Amino acid sequence: MLSHYFPNASKLVYGCMGLGGDWDSSPVTREHYTQARDVIETALENNITVFDHADIYTLTKAEQVFGQVLKDAPSLKEKMILQSKCAIRFEDEAGPKRYDFSAKWITESVDGILSRLGIEQLDILLLHRPDPLIELSEVAQTIHDLQASGKIKHLGVSNMHGHQIAFLQSALDTPIVANQLEMSLAFRDWVEDGITTNSVHNRNKGYAPGTIEHCMLNKVQLQAWGSLAQGRYTGGNAEFEEDVATAALVTKLAAEYGVSPEAIVLGWLMRHPAGIQPVIGTTNLQRIRQCTEATNVTLSREHWYALLESARGSDVP
Repeated sequence: MLSHYFPNASKLVYGCMGLGGDWDSSPVTREHYTQARDVIETALENNITVFDHADIYTLTKAEQVFGQVLKDAPSLKEKMILQSKCAIRFEDEAGPKRYDFSAKWITESVDGILSRLGIEQLDILLLHRPDPLIELSEVAQTIHDLQASGKIKHLGVSNMHGHQIAFLQSALDTPIVANQLEMSLAFRDWVEDGITTNSVHNRNKGYAPGTIEHCMLNKVQLQAWGSLAQGRYTGGNAEFEEDVATAALVTKLAAEYGVSPEAIVLGWLMRHPAGIQPVIGTTNLQRIRQCTEATNVTLSREHWYALLESARGSDVP
């Protein structure tokens, strides 16, 4: 768990993908800066201390605008845990979209992240997506060098299954402290894998068996991106009949627990004993406040299963 390394780590993570404007080459504006400042201050005021970036978010502009806020209000950094991701490369003159775990790319990426954020050390570097061409010893040496130089404090990963994490960890002299995956009441293959084992229903799952257990056994913090399922159960567009029914149940439980619907959806993730950290990315200040109500919710076993069965549209096996 991140609290093992950072005592002030919050139970929620603020994901900065929506900061900095559009995913294009247009410059950061004063409006983008004001939005970022308001979001950061609102998150901190509501006890969210972990901020998640990636070097590709809004084509580096998310880190740029965040860094400008820290430059103008450096005291905010003292309250934060900053993480960022690298290794996704978009199509360019050198080649197609690809993942890159080469020493050169990781090192250059970290230098760029530090420069844009205006900091000397990144609390956690996450490798964004697995690179099939990984050279294990090269990655291990690169991470060692980045830590030795003080540029990163800890290493995490994103979108990796347990076998990939174990493979990478075998060459490292530092623990992998986090794994960020898509997890939500809608994207629940991580649950389905366990409850449908030894069943035809277990075929074609999008989740590698044992990933949750590996992370729990090895104290790898699970972080959930897409945790609100794009608002499917909290006022967004319901796609299927079971979505409509689940949204109604979420509303009912929100009234019963005296919290927002967002808190119920996030609370469903947080009820799992893996200690999952939901990543929220809304730039709506009121919705940020509503999300933080999840830290005050402990769903009953019965309510947790009721949400699961409603979302899957059938009883558990």
